[in-house]
Parts: sequence; structure tokens; C-alpha cells
Amino acid sequence: MKKSRIVLLAGLMVLLPALALAGDEPVSEMTYILNTFSFLIMGVLVMWMAAGFGMLEAGLVRSKNVATICLKNISLFGIAGVLFYLCGYNLMYAGVDGGYVGSFGLWAADDAAALAGDYSAGYSASSDWFFQMVFCGAACSIVSGCVAERIKLWSFLLFCAVLCGVIYPIQGSWGWGGGWLSEMGFADYAGSTIVHSVGGWAALTGAIILGARKGKYGKEGRVNPMPGSNIPMATLGTFILWMGWYGFNGGSVLALGDAASVIEMSNVMVNTNMAACGGMIASMAMVQILYKKVDVTMGLNGALAGLVSITAGPATPSLGAAILIGAVGGVLVVLAVPFFDRLKIDDVVGALSVHLVCGVWGTMAVPFTDAEASFLTQFVGVSATAVYVLVASSVVWLAIKYTIGIRCSEEDEYRGLDLAEIGMEAYPDFQTVHLGGMGGGPSSGFAGAPVASRVATTPVRQS
Repeated sequence: MKKSRIVLLAGLMVLLPALALAGDEPVSEMTYILNTFSFLIMGVLVMWMAAGFGMLEAGLVRSKNVATICLKNISLFGIAGVLFYLCGYNLMYAGVDGGYVGSFGLWAADDAAALAGDYSAGYSASSDWFFQMVFCGAACSIVSGCVAERIKLWSFLLFCAVLCGVIYPIQGSWGWGGGWLSEMGFADYAGSTIVHSVGGWAALTGAIILGARKGKYGKEGRVNPMPGSNIPMATLGTFILWMGWYGFNGGSVLALGDAASVIEMSNVMVNTNMAACGGMIASMAMVQILYKKVDVTMGLNGALAGLVSITAGPATPSLGAAILIGAVGGVLVVLAVPFFDRLKIDDVVGALSVHLVCGVWGTMAVPFTDAEASFLTQFVGVSATAVYVLVASSVVWLAIKYTIGIRCSEEDEYRGLDLAEIGMEAYPDFQTVHLGGMGGGPSSGFAGAPVASRVATTPVRQS
């Protein structure tokens, strides 16, 4: 009996800090710890998405470009970290105050108050910086796959530096940094627009200025398929992204120190999962109806489309609504891929269809389940972001093009960027066989279908 009382007393001692959270008491040390823990763990999950992007893109490019795409994905993440420290974080969060941009300067952690026993900040400064930084890296990853197989490595990385250090943070300050869009009531919970469509608009300008791969488009609108090198690897990348998205959306609750935040995080994660399920099933059904066969990459991108679609508002929908939002995204992907091909915009992995199209859809869908959101405000946010990123990205891409150049030579493109750019092959024990010249190997997937390009793919908020 005495032993059981001791156990009960010990349990109450542990629970007391958490129980205090329910009242109007000052932020407790336990709340501070739990919020910080959430930022760090969820940030790690978002960082893990970089591996998902890498594997997805490696599986969807041809064998002769796999090593280069792997290098691009890890190097862009390193660049995102450095640039977000040098200027990105402060541009996004320091002194925006309803305006259009923060301030230039190095970011520096300031936890002196917490060390002195004042936990009113809610979480450690470094944990917040880390969580915001990994979202910046995700936006940059979206561009990588779209412009793959014909862009120079260092030209791409230079663009990444500008995107991560200037373009992404400035527009992010409008919604998540307390800027003018935030004042209007623009709702983008985890970044359908602020992350995904930003990466999509930047990728769109890059793909147009760069041009299509040699042999991708033939006469009379023919689209020559260029199948990816490794579908199992692309599938693994999709699963990694799906898993990382729980941190992407779940961590965007920005708290874990009370019951309301825990419940909200649970709902967000479940809705995120169900939207992915809806997107995947809808895309597969749509492809079956249109082309009488199901393409694996369409299923992969359907799941990603559902994830992007729910990202702007994962907290308010019911499970059924989340499935429908994701399902619409899955249908849009199937329709968007041939649309971009008709425009002869060569998107190697389907990033425009997944991140741009579904990013816009997801943002505009928020008012359907959130009574506080306005369709007009959502449209203003989407439009302003589009104009800004299109103009800024075009200026950067063109500046690079007319200085150091952005496109590799035709000979290097034919040999593959692995040998031309880094002198290393991803699969050195296998000889690459080129069939049909620059057009790549034989077609796979739905025979004769206009969806000949291989699809697939891609957030922080006000602190």
C-alpha cells in the first residue's frame, strides 16, 4: 500500500507541470521543453524529406544522370542552411511588422531569458531556426527535379543560393513573418503556396529559359518518353516524402505544450495521411479511365499531389473532406502532365504538376473547410506570390544564362551529366545503351498516351 502511494505521488509530480498548462499561468519550463522538442523532432522529419526528393529524382532521371542528381540534392540542402543563416531567417522574420520584408543580417540565437528562468518565448531560438531552415531546403528541392538532365551543376547551385537567401524568405515574410498577407488574413498552414508553389514557379521559369531536353519533343506535338532509371528507388523516395510530411504539416502546429496543440497535431497528421491516400487512388483511377493502363509514377505523384493539396489547411477538414481535397489534387496531376507537355515545357519529374498546380489548388481550397479564410484573400496571396517569384526567378535565371551559362553542351547532355560534370557514374558496372539517339530508351507505361513524360515530384510561419 505504501509503495503504491509513492508511485502515485511520483506520477503526480511528473504531471503537475503539464496540468498547469491548462490555465492562464505563465509559460512553464515543461511547455518550453515540449515545444522545443517538437520543433527539433519535426524538423528532423522535414530534413529527411531531402532524402525522399533525392531518391525520387534519382529514380526518375536516366541512369547517366543519377549521380549528379544525388549530388545536387545534398548540396542544395547545405546551401539552404548557410544562406538561411547569413540572411534568409532575418529577411523572413526580423522586423517585418506588416510590411514586405524583414532585415538583413546574420541570425543569432538569444536564449538568455530562458536560461534565467523566463520561458515566455515558448521555445528555444535555435529549434525555431532549425525548423524554419529545413522548409527553405524543401522549396529548393522542388526546382532540382524539374530542370534535371540538362542544367549545369554550378549554375543550378547559384540559383539555389539566391532562392534560399533572398527569393523564398522575402515572400515567406508576407505570410509567416507577420507581413502584409498575414495582416489580410491569408491562410497557408504549412506552405502549399509559401513553399510548394514558390518552388513550382521558380522551376517553371527555369524550365522555360533552359529549354527541353534534346529529343524530348518531336514533330506534330509528339512527346518522346524518356523513362526513369529505377522505379523502386522512386517509390522509396515517395514513401520517405510521405513520412516526412507528418513533420512538415504536424510540426506546423508550432506547439506541443498543451492538450489543444496535441489534439490539433493529431488531426493534422491524420488529415495529411488521408489526403495522400485520396490523391493516390484518384490519380490511379483517372489514368486507368483515360489510358486503360496505370502508370506507377502517376500513382507516386498522386500521393504527393494529395500531400501538397492538404498542406495549406490540414487542421480544419474532416477526414472525408481531407480525402476529397487530396483526390482533386490527384486528378489535377493526371491532367497537368500532358498540359505542360503540350506547351513543350519539359518537367523531368512532374514537379510543376505536383507542387505548382496542387499548391495553388490546396491554397484556394482552404475556405471550403475554414470559415475564417476568404477566397479573395487566398487568391490575392496566390497571385502576389506568383508574380513576385516569376519575375525574381526570371531575372536570376537570365542573369546566370548570359554570364556563366545554364545549359550543358549537347555532347555532355548525350553522354550524361555524371561523366560530363562530376566524372563519376552512379552505376559503373553497367554500360549505358542509347537507343534512338537523344530520345532515350523505349516507351513504357500507357502505350501511345500523350502522357509520355515521367511524372513525380514537392514549407515557416509566423513565430
